[in-house]
Amino acid sequence: MTNETPGNSRILVVDDNPDAAFTLLMLLKLKGFDAHVCYSGREGVIATERLQPDVVVLDLAMPEMDGYETCRIMRRQPRGNDLVIIALSGYNQPEDIRLGWESGFDAHLVKPVDLDTLRQLMTTHLAIRRGN
Repeated sequence: MTNETPGNSRILVVDDNPDAAFTLLMLLKLKGFDAHVCYSGREGVIATERLQPDVVVLDLAMPEMDGYETCRIMRRQPRGNDLVIIALSGYNQPEDIRLGWESGFDAHLVKPVDLDTLRQLMTTHLAIRRGN
């Protein structure tokens, strides 16, 4: 599909549930990704500017600033259109998915995520973004 390797991709996980975020972080690192984590939408926006990730895996249900608003703000950043932003949530109703598309998400996955499905989705979207 592409010659993309995990080590070439920086992933940012944003989830207010520390256990879920840390578990996904560790799984991504074990798969060879340069993975980072933050625990709120605001932290995620700041980290996106600082880290310049290739992919953001973003929870929807977070206090203060939900994933939809976080995604919209990330898309307005200078590199916002280059990001692959994937919703990862327990929310899976048609309305949740519709709001995700309208907010700028590239994809929507449901917790608990299958790591191979997430990896394949990230690889495919990165290849499209990079024109491979």
